[in-house]
Amino acid sequence: MTNKVLTLFTIALLLGLSQHTVAQNFKISSRDNQTTINVNVDKQITWSVTKYGVEVLPEVKIDMSVDGKPLAENPKILSNKTITYNAPITAVVPHKSKEIQDVYNELQLKFKGGFGLQFRVYDEGVAYRFHTKKRGEIEINSETLDITFRSGTRSLFPEEKSMYSHYERLYLDKKLDSIASGQFCSLPVMFNTTDAIRILYSEADTYDYPHMFLQGNSSNKLSALFPKAVAEIKPQPGRRVDRNVIITKEHSYIAKTNGTRTFPWRFFVISNEDKTFIEQDMVFKLSSPLAIENTNWIKPGKVAWDWWNANNIYGVDFESGLNTATYKYYIDFASAYNIEYVILDEGWTKSTTEILGFNPDIDVKELIRYGKEKGVGIILWCLWKPLDENMTEILDTYAGWGAKGVKVDFMQRADQYMVNSYTEIARECAKRELLVDYHGAFKPAGLRRAYPNVLSYEGVRGNEHNKWANYITPEHNLTLPFIRMAVGPMDYTPGAMRNAQEKNHSINFERPISLGTRAHQVSMYVIFESSLQMLCDAPSAYQKDEHTARFISQIPTIWDETKALHARLGEYLAIARKNGDNWYVGAMNNWKARTLDIDFSFLPEGDFEMTIFKDGANANRYAEDYKIEKINVDRNTRKTINLAKGGGWTAILKKR
Repeated sequence: MTNKVLTLFTIALLLGLSQHTVAQNFKISSRDNQTTINVNVDKQITWSVTKYGVEVLPEVKIDMSVDGKPLAENPKILSNKTITYNAPITAVVPHKSKEIQDVYNELQLKFKGGFGLQFRVYDEGVAYRFHTKKRGEIEINSETLDITFRSGTRSLFPEEKSMYSHYERLYLDKKLDSIASGQFCSLPVMFNTTDAIRILYSEADTYDYPHMFLQGNSSNKLSALFPKAVAEIKPQPGRRVDRNVIITKEHSYIAKTNGTRTFPWRFFVISNEDKTFIEQDMVFKLSSPLAIENTNWIKPGKVAWDWWNANNIYGVDFESGLNTATYKYYIDFASAYNIEYVILDEGWTKSTTEILGFNPDIDVKELIRYGKEKGVGIILWCLWKPLDENMTEILDTYAGWGAKGVKVDFMQRADQYMVNSYTEIARECAKRELLVDYHGAFKPAGLRRAYPNVLSYEGVRGNEHNKWANYITPEHNLTLPFIRMAVGPMDYTPGAMRNAQEKNHSINFERPISLGTRAHQVSMYVIFESSLQMLCDAPSAYQKDEHTARFISQIPTIWDETKALHARLGEYLAIARKNGDNWYVGAMNNWKARTLDIDFSFLPEGDFEMTIFKDGANANRYAEDYKIEKINVDRNTRKTINLAKGGGWTAILKKR
């Protein structure tokens, strides 16, 4: 071979090598060294996770298509950096703990092409997100997330039929390789590996960007799916033309957004202990900090609610219904039981779309005045669509009347426009010192940290469904805290006063009945997190059983500290929570009667008087049977509690 040929061959070889990215590997571990992310940058970006010495996520492939081009095709690293972080976060409205310790190790990668990646490793899980630095606006055509799980992994799969959804789902036990192409779920979603390790997946800090769904392909892999940006809608004909829409045209992209920004965190909570999913607060840690200056006006509390109980008021000298007299009765009840709010649900407005005027039988201004006199605030329900069309005037009007907040309903979408609307509503309500409760809503994804006036979200199949179905079982109620509640507050609306064991249950829309015992419902006030916690039944029902109502009224809706005592997804749960000097313990059971041993060593030194609300001796037959008793305890006390089928147990501990 001549020298000239050799030279040409060498040049060609070097050119070929220069076009191929040399693989680079990075590793970062949690503070406790139990969890490790391994990042591989080659022709694409993939990463894996090892925990307890087991490769729990064998491969996760990630990318974004920006302005029609993939970011991570043959990526070239410009720099890498590892940082350690440890600092407290103080929650304005604490759902788990007032002081949240934010401790993680982070890998920062900067790439050629104006983008970067952050990987965080916590003791309880892992997270990553993209960020870009590009001029002007960019279009995000798609985002790639392909998660490969270990063989045999199962999912508790909140399957959706459409991305036009209110997120109220059951969690279906499915083997991953049985989830076919075209089948998809909303988030959060739980995975169970063959090593008894659970993995919860969701997202946080989601702003100006659509929410994610996950779809199957008959393998151990799930892939990201997003709603396209909506270009055109029209009302859906039929009974609910005021609130349902048909998306008639979509853009080719999922988001059009600022070219210099961070994107949502994608996170996995990973543990072989179910307690972890109760105590962790990953969404809050991963979300943007407080965005409003004055928060002194934000007042969490309980709410007397009308819609579920169909205004079944009795023993009064007026005809109950959508009228001023009925709601004054609600206000009187709330005042007598130290309940902070009354909600005026659907029916108070002139019509569901004319929401600046009253139903002629309801004097809203008089109710707000009367409530103020009695120390009870009024929250107003409204549909999202008319609010979105005239937000400034509507919110100015409600605030001018003296309302304390809004319950916004029937969003049912998770595209970029809708995500931005949630943020706008939160921000505009904060300006007017209005609280927000989202119904017909997607799951929490961090907005409440920036805007703590957002007190709760529905996005959950809760007590409401007892009006038309029999699937709100104790097992379902014991699935929610580990999945849906793991990402933020949920407006389940507890407090049913008609309760039944499975064989005695019947469906009744006007007079609904819950599955499980009375003590099961009461325990929800400690176990279920919502800083705007409903009492779903009629004031007449609570006044008929004053003992239950007085007990519930003593339970707060925010918590300084949370400790999971016993936890098994779908089976049982016992939680201790602190508020001020008092402690509260809630325990909940599925359909299998059992005992649990409660260790009170979480208490500080000193003696406590403990008031207990528990299943009665005959609760296995008659679900409304309960007993209240008082005993003295201290941090050395050990107590065995009995839980009936579908049962519950709740204790209020006050220092003596």
